[in-house]
Amino acid sequence: MTSPTGDPPADLDPFDIFDTEAARLDRHFSRLDEEGWNRPSRCAGWSVRDVLAHLAGEELYNHACLDGDIEGFSAMLGREGVAGGFDGFNDWCVRRRRDVPVEEVLREWRRANGETRERMRALGRDAELQTLAGPYPVGLQAFHYDSEYATHADDVGASVSEDEAGERARWRAEVAAFVLVEQGAKAQVEMTAERVWVHVSGMSEQLPVAAFVEATVGRLPDGHPLDRRFRAALRCLA
Repeated sequence: MTSPTGDPPADLDPFDIFDTEAARLDRHFSRLDEEGWNRPSRCAGWSVRDVLAHLAGEELYNHACLDGDIEGFSAMLGREGVAGGFDGFNDWCVRRRRDVPVEEVLREWRRANGETRERMRALGRDAELQTLAGPYPVGLQAFHYDSEYATHADDVGASVSEDEAGERARWRAEVAAFVLVEQGAKAQVEMTAERVWVHVSGMSEQLPVAAFVEATVGRLPDGHPLDRRFRAALRCLA
């Protein structure tokens, strides 16, 4: 067993993963018809189209971080009357794009996210971004984006081949384990090849790697037997 400490493993390239998950979403979005866009996603209250709107809108924040203009981003939210932290921002991003043709929103996201990925890769893992939480390494920020994009790809039903599913679940588990340590979570985890041991307040549970990932992003189904205390302690990326 291994206990995660420090940064995610050095053999994981956050920029390659970001490119892969963005391409997965792009392929999926490119094939949708009107029915597909309007289908409910796993994000409560959001359609597939709404997930795209969220991804397009959050690029305003990503670019503010890259530009070192967090003050300008916060001022823009104030002018628009956006309150409620990131939840309020996400809701605003979705609402303001609901009357925009979906093809236009898709072009917006492709252009803006392509720029984000290119600029982050050029900066490199050890450079720092200005974020709302303060300075933060580019590589670690990319890992957070990797997890978000993989989660939303699953939310909208994007295809994952059997050949890549195991490795994809593994990197997601490793990133989540790091974030739990980073956030000082109550949950401690130990990973084996197939399962993850979780320790919370003197209790222990073991989960398949895929189920552990789903718990960390708040996507376990309601009927899953994992105790609510473990669910709460593991949720760190949603």
